[in-house]
Amino acid sequence: MTDRAFPDEGRRVAIRPFTPQDAEEFTARARESRELHRPWLFPPEDAAAYAVYADRLTGDPSRAGFLVCERDAAGGGRAGAIAGFITINNIVAGAFRCGALGYGAFAHAAGRGLMGEGLGLVLEHAFGPLGLHRLEANVQPGNTASIALVRRAGFRLEGFSPDFLFIDGAWRDHERWAITAETAGR
Repeated sequence: MTDRAFPDEGRRVAIRPFTPQDAEEFTARARESRELHRPWLFPPEDAAAYAVYADRLTGDPSRAGFLVCERDAAGGGRAGAIAGFITINNIVAGAFRCGALGYGAFAHAAGRGLMGEGLGLVLEHAFGPLGLHRLEANVQPGNTASIALVRRAGFRLEGFSPDFLFIDGAWRDHERWAITAETAGR
């Protein structure tokens, strides 16, 4: 793995944009994590799907994508393994200044607190340089790990949306969680 500049760093992780060079590691991690992700999430598992996904996140101003990478403390803080990913979709400017959060941990990183630290860095970026006021996370009610992640980050439960998103061949109910710059301490 080559050194990469990180826009934001924490103690154990750093976040950075998706790049074409990440395709091989990202898709391998997605395939290794299939059991963890299903039925909630379907990240790209091959190079062609990754290219489309990454292009949307880097080429569309209404989206932002971040890889959460472990910092290699032994190597002077260089880039380590990709632990997961966080996206902000449907970014709306103007009076709304809001976006919809998506995320997934990879199996080797699950339960280690890395995504919580990465989410904190994304919140700082969203409420700082991106200039957002509000982020929303829509989570399927049975996805307890995902609910725990947003709850720990300070998101509040705002409601329930039946048949909200079409995932894995069916319309799925979701809980609506949100955080604002003020409640995040910005």
